Amino acid sequence: MKIGQIITELEAAVEQLGLRVRREKGNFRGGFCIRNEEEFLMLNRVHPPEVHLAVLADTLKTMAIDSIYLRPVVRQALEDAWARNAVVDIQAEEGD
Repeated sequence: MKIGQIITELEAAVEQLGLRVRREKGNFRGGFCIRNEEEFLMLNRVHPPEVHLAVLADTLKTMAIDSIYLRPVVRQALEDAWARNAVVDIQAEEGD
């Protein structure tokens, strides 16, 4: 499955869990936002799909994804993104 399809399914999963997804341009990475008491997930349009996947994975890590169905290939991509993020976190801690 292509990364674009995985991102589309992860966006749908975020929306199923009650969080709106917005795509905007600007000087930001993206992630969970609250504006005027509205919660949503922001993705930066100019970033590559790999960054969108990382932002979606980071947000879904804090949500109850066990309550929705994700295709095995999508779930695996999500778990791989979490594992990559864990490696980055460990390396950052070792550098402190």
